[in-house]
Amino acid sequence: MPRFEHIVTPAEQGSRIDALLATFTEVSSRGEAVRLLEGGHVTLNGNQHTAKKRILLAGDSIEYTVNPPAAPQLLAEYISLDIRYEDEYLIVLSKEAGMVVHPAQGHEEGTLVNALLHHCGSENLAFLQGEDRPGIVHRLDKDTSGLMLVAKNEQAGEALQEGIRTRNVDRRYLTLVHGYIAPQTGLIDAPIARGSVERMRMAVGEGPAAREAITSFTVQDRFEAGIKDDGYTYLECKLYTGRTHQIRVHMDYIGHPCVGDPLYGRLGPAAQLGLARQFLHSWRLSFTHPILGESMEFEDALPADLAQALDSLANRKL
Repeated sequence: MPRFEHIVTPAEQGSRIDALLATFTEVSSRGEAVRLLEGGHVTLNGNQHTAKKRILLAGDSIEYTVNPPAAPQLLAEYISLDIRYEDEYLIVLSKEAGMVVHPAQGHEEGTLVNALLHHCGSENLAFLQGEDRPGIVHRLDKDTSGLMLVAKNEQAGEALQEGIRTRNVDRRYLTLVHGYIAPQTGLIDAPIARGSVERMRMAVGEGPAAREAITSFTVQDRFEAGIKDDGYTYLECKLYTGRTHQIRVHMDYIGHPCVGDPLYGRLGPAAQLGLARQFLHSWRLSFTHPILGESMEFEDALPADLAQALDSLANRKL
């Protein structure tokens, strides 16, 4: 089994060992952290330790072993795809809201990967992100819609991932957020880590698990407050990094969560404009073709549910 070591930082001093373990990437939940402790898979400063309530000190050395998750059985399924461009090297497609990108526990079928396996065949997809994610270069949340890149061979995939890492792949999103944002433009540079209590939530924070996250935004429109809301701001956001829930977390961090967001939203149902998912859409994608060297640019209009929510505010535009 893989073995990992972590040195407790001053910022983590005072944490319970089970709570800190649960923040590590290799540990999926607080419950798994407790099972590792009780099963003798954790040592503290070289000594086997099972008391989940143990309070940690800066400099403590935690060593732990975990079983790697079993790769899900990948099935090819016919699922209609909205493909905007395809050649022998890559695909640009528009993912619909509600589609999970790759199989995981609870979502073994009906994912984008299942559809890609049927459309391309596994021999025509890159496996850069692991055996369970053929073709995947970057991801969108289940209920985020819009443009995505798919790599059909390793050369194209490596070049596209490098383009994302060096910020040469330009990814723009449209989002409607709660409240009035006064500056016309802004830059949010705040690292993101998985929440220590709610594993589904990400949060801005420090510590060894936090990773650099940078988002810029430009205001497109502002809408005045109503009886049951505090107004809205329509933004274009640009990703400079690609962390889980990045735009949603950053908008929540500055006090303007995305409308309709079930995880980070704060206001009641009446303020969500009838949306059953977050107002977040990958609307523009531009990059240099990794093999052909051509400039590529794609745009994807708002889907009907988001367009309807935005239209409902037309008479409140400032």
